[in-house]
Amino acid sequence: MRIWSLHPKYLDTRGLVALWREGLLAQAVLRGRTKGYINHPQLARFREQSCPVGCIAQYLRIVYEEAVTRGFHFSAEKIGRSRALCQLDVSRGQLEFEWDHLMQKLKTRDPQLRAKLTRVKLPRAHPLFTVHRGQVAEWEKGAPPNLYKQL
Repeated sequence: MRIWSLHPKYLDTRGLVALWREGLLAQAVLRGRTKGYINHPQLARFREQSCPVGCIAQYLRIVYEEAVTRGFHFSAEKIGRSRALCQLDVSRGQLEFEWDHLMQKLKTRDPQLRAKLTRVKLPRAHPLFTVHRGQVAEWEKGAPPNLYKQL
């Protein structure tokens, strides 16, 4: 499961569809409607919110908006009705880690998009996130400790 902190506008088609599906899975987990993925580390930042289900719904609404912008037909009815005013934190190091991860994926999946994205100097976060200085998140799998210096 990858719940990107990056703005969904950077994702290729395959990545955006995967994010939608994984976001819906995260929503099911947070609602207690599935037995799998209940301890997934990326869900910790949503669970820390006063209304985790409303927060993931807010996250999904933004993914949905990106899909509509691209002409995709995702089912908005699948997003929970729960509402929450939440703002999550993400470190600059985490965003850089995710950016590098995405660029690696795009090498084979969509080299043209990757070439276009190499011009991006400072990738934007998903609008639900506020960016602050810091390193890769402790919950991130596969990242060496202290991979990125304080920025």
